[in-house]
Amino acid sequence: MTSYFDEHNCQPVAPAEPRNDFLHIARLLRQAGYSEMTVEGIVVEISQIFGSDESPPPPASKEFVKDLPTVTMEKKAGSQCAVCLKEWEAEEEGKRLPCSHIFHPPCILPWLAHTNSCPLCRLEMPTDDPDYEEYRKEKKRAKEREAELEILHHSMFS
Repeated sequence: MTSYFDEHNCQPVAPAEPRNDFLHIARLLRQAGYSEMTVEGIVVEISQIFGSDESPPPPASKEFVKDLPTVTMEKKAGSQCAVCLKEWEAEEEGKRLPCSHIFHPPCILPWLAHTNSCPLCRLEMPTDDPDYEEYRKEKKRAKEREAELEILHHSMFS
């Protein structure tokens, strides 16, 4: 079993280093679902106090984009690129995402240069941002823990 610090790719605070307890409290409040609080009788959004950490997702990994498979499309009635809405021509090339959606290269490549998700189903692609990848792992672990708790709850109370 790995340690907490190995799993989260971080180091414990050294005895001489100052701890940032204020930051830990802010994170706990946000994770607990407190989106607002009262300060001197005024309701204030947490993001106004601590700053919003909601930033747009980073672009898809350059290596991932470079390795996207190119497929040759056949002309089918009603089949079109979901970005530009132009119908596919016979023998036209498209880029296939892992979710199996296919787009014209001039349509999908600029999109992936700005965000890491499919424009149709929002499936997230890998990024070059290690902090965002850690955030995705933590989000996945939280969903798994929630599912395990649900299973445990049903096994105990059904």
